[in-house]
Amino acid sequence: MNKKRTLFCVIAALALVFLSVPCWSSPQMDAAKKWVDNEFQPSTLTKAQQMKEMEWFIKASAPFKGMKIKVVSETIPTHEYEAKVLTKAFEEITGIKVAFDLIQEGDVIEKLQTQWASGKNIYDGWVNDSDLIGTHMRYGYVVPLSDFMKGEGKDVTLPTLDIDDFMGLSFVTGPDGKIYQLPDQQFANLYWFRYDWFKRPDFKKKFKEIYGYELGVPVNWSAYEDIAQFFTEVVKEIDGKAVYGHNDYGKKAPDLGWRFTDAWLSMAGVGSKGIPNGIPVDEWGIRVEGCTPVGSSVCRGGAANSPGAKYALRKYMEWLRKYAPPGCLGLDFYTYLPILAKGNVAQQIFWYTAFVSDMVKPGPTVNADGTPKWRMAPSPHGPYWEEGMKLGYQDCGSWTFMKSTPLDRRKAAWLFAQFCVAKTTSLKKALVGLTPIRDSDIRSQAFTDRAPKLGGLVEFYRSPARVAWTPTGTNVPDYPKLAQLWWQNVGEAVSGEVTVSRAMDNLAREMDKVMARIERAGVQKECGPKLNPCIDPNVWLNKPGSPKAKVNEKPQGETVDYDELIKAWREGRVK
Repeated sequence: MNKKRTLFCVIAALALVFLSVPCWSSPQMDAAKKWVDNEFQPSTLTKAQQMKEMEWFIKASAPFKGMKIKVVSETIPTHEYEAKVLTKAFEEITGIKVAFDLIQEGDVIEKLQTQWASGKNIYDGWVNDSDLIGTHMRYGYVVPLSDFMKGEGKDVTLPTLDIDDFMGLSFVTGPDGKIYQLPDQQFANLYWFRYDWFKRPDFKKKFKEIYGYELGVPVNWSAYEDIAQFFTEVVKEIDGKAVYGHNDYGKKAPDLGWRFTDAWLSMAGVGSKGIPNGIPVDEWGIRVEGCTPVGSSVCRGGAANSPGAKYALRKYMEWLRKYAPPGCLGLDFYTYLPILAKGNVAQQIFWYTAFVSDMVKPGPTVNADGTPKWRMAPSPHGPYWEEGMKLGYQDCGSWTFMKSTPLDRRKAAWLFAQFCVAKTTSLKKALVGLTPIRDSDIRSQAFTDRAPKLGGLVEFYRSPARVAWTPTGTNVPDYPKLAQLWWQNVGEAVSGEVTVSRAMDNLAREMDKVMARIERAGVQKECGPKLNPCIDPNVWLNKPGSPKAKVNEKPQGETVDYDELIKAWREGRVK
């Protein structure tokens, strides 16, 4: 009998090992099973693998059971899902309660600065744009996650996190090779257009008669401008409704700054070649030597007030006034968003894919079968752009942790952050918010099935072209201090207080002043600013690379057929 019992136990133990399934039960495991079965589907993992991850979370979180932590992010659908659904699942499975605040991105940055300055713990975890990577790596307030995962956070780091599966890993990595943040969501800033209108034979015929080339996805800004003029001044109306060839916003407010720092200048061609960001000159016009910022003015080797930068601001203002719907000049980012869904805009050069989930809802821009009448495509580039440069912006909201947060609270928040991006939960979250972070998720069958109703989102993220859309990089030494200068100076030009040239000269000079103060303070160690002397700008403009001398700013318009472009992406080609 004893031999039989022993044999039975050995067989049972071996079965548990080889099947790799949880060998124990608890209310927490029951809760995990409920969430895996009813909410976290589909997944790139099997249910057994999902349950294995959940078992790890239960064990790793045991020391923090009963704790209440606070985290914060900007308000977009992805984070609403985390705040409403994933916090509840995490509490039921781990026993850790999460208070998840949803606020505007500007307020997130303001609270970050408050915690840095005071040393007082406001939040235990932050979803903060990777645009601040240059700030985080220089000031030392933020915990480098690559160090944390190997050191004091090793016991709470998910073995199946698979860090190399994150598409935005380069965005959160400093020049020192350290990972400072963990991507939680990302979305690109692409070109949006009415595919159904662009396919109309009468429009195609008329456009070619006037402009001498095919109506299609604009490759350069000349074509974008021609198309904007065509729909606004030639087509004028469709089905008795006035139509416009462009959409934008112009109110003097902080979000006007994002309109430019989110890579508008790189789209024009300001800056140097380099992916994810131009080196030595980035899309803010800031020049670095090694990891040291040396200036943003042309006289210091920067490009913030270069001919290309002034061209970019001038075109923004011109198109807004001539081709956008009435009233756009007085709108801010939040109030202009609903305009596209009304169905009377032909194209938009600057459109965040975070809003795909809203644009696929029934309405004037969606067909009866649920497929969109619109598509998204690569951003057109300005005349200063060169092959090998970034082509647009990509937001990468990333989990960020402060050294001023007590270790036990930081560990508990790190567990929740990983819960939000683990393979068990990530695919379902991506299907809800449409801001995918994992390569394995975007290549899943679930996204293949959704692709026809997402207007090109899936094809873009599966294509090699996606690497040319990146966030602000490491050249920017203090994002909060420098970002506020953009909306103030651009706003003065838009309102007519100063000329375009004066606005960009003022911006470059003020950015240099901020960097000079940081240099004098000596708070950023070896990668802090050390400004070049200001010399004759022509010395720099006559050198190869950025800053660039003035070029022909109205070359021939160029377009590409959208269906051919998508075919190339599906075959793994950029174009």
